[in-house]
Amino acid sequence: MSDNDIQRKPLPTQVQRNAQNPTLKLVLEMGPLVLFFVTNWKFGIFPATGVLMASVVAALGVSWIMTRHLPVMPVVTAIAVVFFGALTFFFHDELFIKLKPTIVNTIFGTILLVALALNKLLLPIVLDSVLKLTEEGWRKLTLRWGFFFYVLAILNEVVWRTQTTDFWVSFKAFGVMPLTIVFALAQVPLIMKHELKDPQAGQDHW
Repeated sequence: MSDNDIQRKPLPTQVQRNAQNPTLKLVLEMGPLVLFFVTNWKFGIFPATGVLMASVVAALGVSWIMTRHLPVMPVVTAIAVVFFGALTFFFHDELFIKLKPTIVNTIFGTILLVALALNKLLLPIVLDSVLKLTEEGWRKLTLRWGFFFYVLAILNEVVWRTQTTDFWVSFKAFGVMPLTIVFALAQVPLIMKHELKDPQAGQDHW
């Protein structure tokens, strides 16, 4: 078996499963943020925090009903929202909900990069990905996403520390998602270069 054979084999994490409808996935991700923004605009940060807590849990429920599968990132995010939201109410201090994106993104970035250093590729699990890439492709993509999570953490710190609460809510609701989409689209050339469209055929050919 040549090195190319090893490189082109799909990773064990690349299992077959029904992918969630992209439109539904976007709605479930954006819905709680839009509700968060609207509620903050009308009633303030504390009611908005409560709405965010309830809506992320509801979004997980809908995801489970529709797919019988709970993606890792939304689950971790929902747990963090509920935890930091509870702290926000308990101490009556909006600082906690503002710190949530910083802490969660730092955790994701650290997990990806530390696992990569230990030769563990967790990105397919973290992103709930149905892509099939070579090991080299996953390594490069993991490195990029790991640093991107750190960038999001830094941006959140800059925004909440220098801007008003309303501006931070707007950034969280309508700034982070477009940045993430742009970043994801920028990875398309790398994905296309390392994608395994037909792993079995690729193995037979090589």
